[in-house]
Amino acid sequence: MSAAQAMGPVVAVAELAEGGLAPVSLELASLARELAGALGCQAKLVVLGEGAEPLAQEAARLSGLAVIGVEVTGLEMFSGEAHCRLLADLWPQLNPSYVLAAHTTSGLDWAPGLAVLLEAAYISGVESWRMEADTPCFGRAAQHGKVVEEIEPLQEPVVLTVQPGSFPQPEATTAEPGRVELLTRELPPCRSKVSPGAEAPSRDAALASASVVVAAGRGIGKQANLELLRDLAGLFSSAVLAGSRPVCDLGWLGYGQQVGQTGATVSPRLYLACGISGARQHTVGMQASGFIVAINSDPQAAIFNLADVCVVEDLLGFIPVLVEQAGASGNKLT
Repeated sequence: MSAAQAMGPVVAVAELAEGGLAPVSLELASLARELAGALGCQAKLVVLGEGAEPLAQEAARLSGLAVIGVEVTGLEMFSGEAHCRLLADLWPQLNPSYVLAAHTTSGLDWAPGLAVLLEAAYISGVESWRMEADTPCFGRAAQHGKVVEEIEPLQEPVVLTVQPGSFPQPEATTAEPGRVELLTRELPPCRSKVSPGAEAPSRDAALASASVVVAAGRGIGKQANLELLRDLAGLFSSAVLAGSRPVCDLGWLGYGQQVGQTGATVSPRLYLACGISGARQHTVGMQASGFIVAINSDPQAAIFNLADVCVVEDLLGFIPVLVEQAGASGNKLT
């Protein structure tokens, strides 16, 4: 038997959100299929939690992969510690070569611990991959998104966390759903307990539907400079003001106006990024925008790798001139 034939499967662990499959689950399924195809092994998807059976059936239909649904009595709320222990318990049965988790607050709550517990290699924040000889090489952003570093695991098994939005979801297909295997497990003893928390800040409804988004980053300097961005937004008949996580953490804007991995995902016709460096945590929330204009004084800012128009200027000088020139007619832009 060859090494490829003896290799264990690539196992993606689905992430659940609001009682359903989070979109990143299908992205993980796509990567699992690609990676397994290159390695000559199987790809599987694990759905873990209370009420797992219908979600496992849905995952099998949407992904076409073999799915293991693990019904966990008592796991009503996500627990990173419980996930880690349950997956470690399943490890001998799964015998995976690679385990894929989402690079989210949930995935990062259990994936590093699982790697340590099982002495597996661990690579976080994966955004791309390629084969180097017979070994996968994984790419991720470094130096605030200015460079891409490539990491080759030196041993197996490997636990990966994958940035949401980095890989496409499976295309709609009429192929047969994957086979579903159902398991039952009890909630393992844990050293912590998850209780219902306070309601998260509501998202700005206008942000999701706006055709133009003007976004502020830490590079605007201070809260008072948001007035410049409001003037810029005022040029358009339908525009809203948004911000990156640092701007919201500083209290300059509310969390309901945050765009990014822990905020809203938007896809406006036009996205104006002002003083935003372009960290992956922000760009995953706006990369589907129709047209992106970035204004930043740093010519090496990572946001320029994504922008359609790159303006290397001090925004405190550039935006007032832009507003004056664009607003000279007195008509709103559409």
